[in-house]
Amino acid sequence: MFGFTLVVQLRSNDADSGLAAARQEDLVRILSDLEARDQRLQQEINALEESQRQLTSGVAGRQAALAEAGKRAEELGLLSGTLPARGPGLKIVIDPRGQPIKASAILNAVQELRGAGGEVMELIGDNGVAVRIVASSYFVDADGGDVTVDGKQLSGPYTLWVIGVPATMQTALQIPGGVVASVSQAGGNVTMEQRTTVEVTAVRQPASLQYARPVS
Repeated sequence: MFGFTLVVQLRSNDADSGLAAARQEDLVRILSDLEARDQRLQQEINALEESQRQLTSGVAGRQAALAEAGKRAEELGLLSGTLPARGPGLKIVIDPRGQPIKASAILNAVQELRGAGGEVMELIGDNGVAVRIVASSYFVDADGGDVTVDGKQLSGPYTLWVIGVPATMQTALQIPGGVVASVSQAGGNVTMEQRTTVEVTAVRQPASLQYARPVS
């Protein structure tokens, strides 16, 4: 627990120093993106409150409950990686250019994208292996400079498809000291392309829980 707290604190300090070195226009852009995200979250709160009112409105409650259950099932399927997804986002190519890319660099990219609102991701290696990235995904350095993701070995260059607000995620990756800078310092290259439609087709098999049960 102490080690985890220390790592989180160090990463927080790194992020603070990166923001301190950012240009004014980058900070304005980040602030604007955060305000837009705050508005989206407020809209989601309003939608959830409306759903609650419908669920407790008598005759319409059953239909509303069924509709809400279907919506939640789809959302859980996207989060758990069991359903394909489509939406606006980014195509990110991480090219080692002959220098091995550490698994930690891929993990940092995923974390920065999640922090910037990335909702659904998949990583594809140059060898054609695709992995759907979920909360439990892990990244390990493999032989020959490759990276193992959830037990599958991927070779570079790596293509990361992510669904979310393209401009917000691109700005997050370009903050001084972030993924783009660290990969470039190691001799590699990161290219990003904003897309109106990104399709994430890699899916995972539903996990069978052996011990956990819902609380009644």
